[in-house]
Amino acid sequence: MNEWILFPIVLPLLMATLSLLPRGWRFDRELMAVLGTFGHLVFSVLLFVQVQTEGIQVLQAGGWAAPYGITLVADLLSATLLVITGIVGFAVVIYSLGTVDELRQTFGYFPMLHVLLLGCSGAFLAGDIFNLYVWFEVILISSFVLLTLGGEHKQILGGVKYVTLNLVASAFFLTAIGLLYYQVGSLNFADVAQKVGSLDDKSPLLMTELLLLLAFLVKAGAFPFFFWLPASYHTPPVAVAALFAALLTKVGVYVLFRFSSLLFTVQGNPFSTLLLWLAGFTMVLGVLGAWSQTDMRRILSFHIISQIGYILMGLGLFSQLSISGGIYFMIHNIFAKANLFLIAGIIAMVGGSFQVKKLGGLFSKFGFLGVLFLISAMSLAGIPPLSGFFGKFTLIKAGLSQEVYPIVITSILVSVVTLLSMLKIWHHAFWQDHPDPTIDVEKNWSALGKSRVYMLLPAVLFSCITVSMGVFAEFFLSLTDQISTQLSDPNEYIQAVLGGGAK
Repeated sequence: MNEWILFPIVLPLLMATLSLLPRGWRFDRELMAVLGTFGHLVFSVLLFVQVQTEGIQVLQAGGWAAPYGITLVADLLSATLLVITGIVGFAVVIYSLGTVDELRQTFGYFPMLHVLLLGCSGAFLAGDIFNLYVWFEVILISSFVLLTLGGEHKQILGGVKYVTLNLVASAFFLTAIGLLYYQVGSLNFADVAQKVGSLDDKSPLLMTELLLLLAFLVKAGAFPFFFWLPASYHTPPVAVAALFAALLTKVGVYVLFRFSSLLFTVQGNPFSTLLLWLAGFTMVLGVLGAWSQTDMRRILSFHIISQIGYILMGLGLFSQLSISGGIYFMIHNIFAKANLFLIAGIIAMVGGSFQVKKLGGLFSKFGFLGVLFLISAMSLAGIPPLSGFFGKFTLIKAGLSQEVYPIVITSILVSVVTLLSMLKIWHHAFWQDHPDPTIDVEKNWSALGKSRVYMLLPAVLFSCITVSMGVFAEFFLSLTDQISTQLSDPNEYIQAVLGGGAK
């Protein structure tokens, strides 16, 4: 039943619509958000199981055969990311119940959250490049609303920077779509892959590839286009920042993997070396930016940039091992990074500030919070046996096998600085005494009431996932190996789409 592909798209759209009904007709926003995101997760898991057991799933909308109609495709990569999107969406909604104020809820917080999940799901399932562009615009609009919801001055400033550069990226993207259609006469991924593969001279496609690379380097937050990210991600509520950290840049990276598999070959391409250079600069400048900050949200925002460099490293090396390591690292980073934002929100509410130098004394009172922070922080730094270690180890192994030593050395040094910046937060927030004796952290904790449960549950869930990805690394690496194999040989994807899909 290929129609299962529709549910991760239809359900968020339905939930967003029901949440916007007039008063008297509208269902409870919070209940609809919980049920909607949980349903999205369930249907994503069912689709993942179907892809695992039956192969790539394809739906030709309206019965129009590819490449003429709208094609939705679920392979192992997109199905895996859909499940992760479902987990993150559900967890962030639970966290939001205790942290997002009534005013933001009234002005559309939960409907926009559903629309953002809709855009991400559509992007992962898009089988043609124009509809991918449409889904990215859905993501851009919903994320801009979530970013500026509340109308605070810092939010508006961050939102303007965010949307301006992303609109420039969208212009690059749209221009590349026009050039691609002019050059090959199609926008369907599978059909374009087939036609590009049969071209004797691929040099006319280099400009198209460059434009696409620029567009998605911007959306991924990579060097040299990353400055919009730390300027905006620290401004919205923590729940929104965690959602953005988990999904938005990763959708951009996903597209780079998809394009490199189907549309253009990275290995042996003039952009392969460029990607490795960009990966190195992204790692270094991101981690140095994090080290220079004192606000927890800005520290974590710069670390998003740094960690994107590792994923680009896997893409630039473009071996089966590096692709597997890059995807594993991306999955690990989604949970670890989102969790650090969620825990930073708890720390700020209890300790009274996001500024690390204005915090202290938390470990003696809330040791469990310190443990949750350390799990994700040490994983981000790549300390064994947590998930980050296995992702970095796989990428380093791939780099050594190809004798690309500069990027390997860079990745190791950046891991050391990442560890130091995480220890800076730990030292100030948990280990040293609180600099302001008038702040009663226990009283602040008690004042949170039932919100404590809503905030802790997602943090515990993400921490468990991070530990599980380390303890059961062989299982997760086996999955990413399967994904890497599928990406390395696009013939299965092409046959599934142009041949009618899996039966």
